[in-house]
Amino acid sequence: MFNHFGKQDELCSIENTVRRTLFFDYGIISFQNEDWLLKLNLYSCTGQDFYIVTRPITLRGVDGIIFVVDSQISAFDRNLVSWKELKTYFKDQIKTLPMVVAFNKQDLPDKFKISRFLKDTDLPSLQNKVIKETIAVNGENILSSFEEILRLIFMNFDNAEVLPLVPNR
Repeated sequence: MFNHFGKQDELCSIENTVRRTLFFDYGIISFQNEDWLLKLNLYSCTGQDFYIVTRPITLRGVDGIIFVVDSQISAFDRNLVSWKELKTYFKDQIKTLPMVVAFNKQDLPDKFKISRFLKDTDLPSLQNKVIKETIAVNGENILSSFEEILRLIFMNFDNAEVLPLVPNR
């Protein structure tokens, strides 16, 4: 996302000594016209089990989630564990939380069927979800995943009071 908008230098990452994300990646992408300013605060949680304690803090107060599933057969069970972990953080709120489920690595030959993952989870029962097939290395459906999560989030705010933009003083 940050590369797409020419903001790759604005992505902050806390890395460990082997250049893996230690806590989370974070950045802000802003869009503005004469009537409004939209600031997207984007976080990515670490995937390594060692950093599991950081995820609840990173996920606190989110408006929506892009849950990335590694579509390789060898990662199937690990994805199920990640899904169950995510559900424990949000409990019943998971049913209505805006979510895009991105089945990534669709370019690889050793991928499992999406229907199998759906069958083994309660994803089909969620209300505000969109399923996407992505290929992160070439950017396929990455931008549209972000567009979908924004659409789902804004649908939640459809009846909310919109505050006018206050000029900087």
